[in-house]
Amino acid sequence: MPQGSAQGPSLDVLIIAGNARSLIANRGDLIRDMRAAGLEVAAAVPTADYLPEVEELGITIYPVEMGRTGINPLHDLKYLLALRKLLRQVRPQVVFGYTIKPVVYGSLAARLAGVPRIYSMITGLGHVFTTENARNRRLQKVIGVLYRLGLSANRRVFFQNPDDLQEFLDRGMLKDRGKAVRTYGSGVDMQRFSREPLPEGPATFLFIGRLLTEKGIAEFCEAARQVRAAYPEARFIAVGPHDPNLPHACAAEDLERWKAEGVVEFVGGVKDVRPWIAKCSVFVLPSYREGTPRSVLEAMSMGRPIITSDAPGCRETVEEGVNGFLVAPRTVEPLAAVMRRFMAQPELIAEMGEASWQLVKRHYDVHKVNRVILDAMELTPVSEPRTA
Repeated sequence: MPQGSAQGPSLDVLIIAGNARSLIANRGDLIRDMRAAGLEVAAAVPTADYLPEVEELGITIYPVEMGRTGINPLHDLKYLLALRKLLRQVRPQVVFGYTIKPVVYGSLAARLAGVPRIYSMITGLGHVFTTENARNRRLQKVIGVLYRLGLSANRRVFFQNPDDLQEFLDRGMLKDRGKAVRTYGSGVDMQRFSREPLPEGPATFLFIGRLLTEKGIAEFCEAARQVRAAYPEARFIAVGPHDPNLPHACAAEDLERWKAEGVVEFVGGVKDVRPWIAKCSVFVLPSYREGTPRSVLEAMSMGRPIITSDAPGCRETVEEGVNGFLVAPRTVEPLAAVMRRFMAQPELIAEMGEASWQLVKRHYDVHKVNRVILDAMELTPVSEPRTA
């Protein structure tokens, strides 16, 4: 694992990442656009889930110890101090963090280290805000205080959907609405995720995501069972890893039961989701809450209709009845009903798939999204013409 060497004042941007995989998948295009603009970029990545592939981004990587889940004051203090030490060493002009710990502790460390410009991206509120119980309500208050402290140091805060922005304002986690910048998620590379012809034959419904309760995997499997009873030819595929150590991972016994039933084909984690999207007719993500789901944008870019939840972050990706359908989160029958509709009216698949592609082209092209981010950070070269 590379340790990175000290950099001088030439470092323009240090990205503080939640994990290596997200840096590659969700920030890779932003890093490439930053470098194309002539910026010197580096990233701080937690050692716990470091991936060698992160080095292929072509930037200096600084491994930093970070507690993976939960709030642990001692571990979090160590993370804060490690970030402060790194920032004093590399002296970036800009710090950009995303996900809760890099946002909170990265912002505080940057303030302590005297970084001139601090920015954050809110990519969702996480499982603590999707399930209401006494423990989570207490954690919400703690997280609220942490966000308020961290974001007070920021020049701009990027929000991927309007629901998250409103919640941050309502809870007092963001005091100054003028700092907020709305983006259309992280965008999607429409060349990499290019349109593919629809598969022939009966409809195939695809779920992509970690096998977490809050992703709606149980609802997907139960709806699939109901639809299969009426349409035995329908096919259902779930792509994504199961990590029992993650909060809200689906129970191992549930996963084994679903596999034994044989209705849903479980593929596991894959490096490239494009072949699986190409195999599907309709993309399904019944998640309880998202920032903006990247998997949905990728499926839309490849010309697939969408079934997703009428929930924060998800609802913005669907124009109801145009490129897909919204269903109430945590429900099975509405999800099964729209699946059956696609089976009964297969002509909708091509019509709505085309509408998905058009919607991505209008709003979610990664280079349009990145331009908004770079402009807000005042990192766009002055000589480069700016688009509206």
